[in-house]
Amino acid sequence: MTKAPLVTPVLIAGSVILMISFAVRASFGVFQIPIAEEFGWMRADFSLAIAIQNLAWGIGQPLFGALAERFGDRRAIIAGALLYAAGLVLSAYAVTPGQHQLLAIIIGFGIAGTGFGVILAIVGRATSAENRSMALGIATAAGSAGQVIGAPSAEFLLQSWSWQVVFVIFAAVILATLAALPFLRSPQLATRHELEESMGTVLARAIRDPSYTLIFLGFFSCGYQLAFITAHFPAFVTELCSPIDSSSLLAGLGITSTSALGAVSIAVIGLFNIMGTLTAGYLGKRYTKKYLLFAVYVGRTIAAAVFILMPITPASVLIFSAVMGSLWLATVPLTSGLVAHIYGIRYMGTLYGFVFLSHQIGGFLGVWLGGRMYDLNGDYTLVWWIGVGVGAFSAVVHLPIRERSMMAQPA
Repeated sequence: MTKAPLVTPVLIAGSVILMISFAVRASFGVFQIPIAEEFGWMRADFSLAIAIQNLAWGIGQPLFGALAERFGDRRAIIAGALLYAAGLVLSAYAVTPGQHQLLAIIIGFGIAGTGFGVILAIVGRATSAENRSMALGIATAAGSAGQVIGAPSAEFLLQSWSWQVVFVIFAAVILATLAALPFLRSPQLATRHELEESMGTVLARAIRDPSYTLIFLGFFSCGYQLAFITAHFPAFVTELCSPIDSSSLLAGLGITSTSALGAVSIAVIGLFNIMGTLTAGYLGKRYTKKYLLFAVYVGRTIAAAVFILMPITPASVLIFSAVMGSLWLATVPLTSGLVAHIYGIRYMGTLYGFVFLSHQIGGFLGVWLGGRMYDLNGDYTLVWWIGVGVGAFSAVVHLPIRERSMMAQPA
């Protein structure tokens, strides 16, 4: 019997879309200071726009998952790319916080249509059970690769153009992802039992299952921590990190300001995340996923606590970025793989989409609280410690999950 290939055109095309979509998404933190300084806004104003974007992304994820499963994956992706690009172009002409916050809804829905919920479901359905965990890890790592280039690219473009022009450039790049659509044709690998069940039946079964609730709750802190760091870490580093020594290796590499270090730190997170997600995909095939998720959240909790207790120096920023990066999206192939394992792959997009909503609720709070607490207290300390607490909570709630397939049970 011929062994099913791991790397397929579907995996490559899906990875390209995720990489570009996440490159743009990961860059918004770089625009915090330029936009606030141009209009004289409080830090919370643009932070709220990013927070709303995260919430809209979460709300849109199950909707786009259902849209893809009802009308076709590629139509869902086209709709997402058009919304994403339109939101970016219109935001380039926005001059008030309210306008940015309203348009963030469009951008958030665009990210939902070109992000994990739709793409991972396509990859999961097109991959054999033997290769699924690793394939999901590769696709997630592609999103990390986007993060490596997104923030530094935004920082580089801002040296020559205004943030408005950079938004329009990013919109054109998003539309370019549609060239990958012809390669997203995939066989339907769902079981006959899954094909005979309706979406409502599968969704109702999942909602009644306590394990699904625990997965939902556990994903909250992932969104809180990731969104807060993506949106605020560049500004955090710019303002609080000690100066870069002109004779240091960083200065020799052209990183001479804390602003540049803030953008590079996001890229370092993305770079180490590639390794972390691939490792998570590999281990998810061989070990119990809930225990791996427990370990990831414990690692994040310890890393965040140690970092905030130490002096903020260029070295500590890079070390933290590397450690957090290795754990950054390691939760995604494990969580999506857990959903597919327990509830099947036929409606994986919708089921994972609802779980991802919890992630984005956490993301909304992380970004918004970051800006709000900064304006009130002048620092991010309280927001960091909330992140430590919710990380510990997520580690604990994964332990009672019953990691066994429900597909053998009758509808």
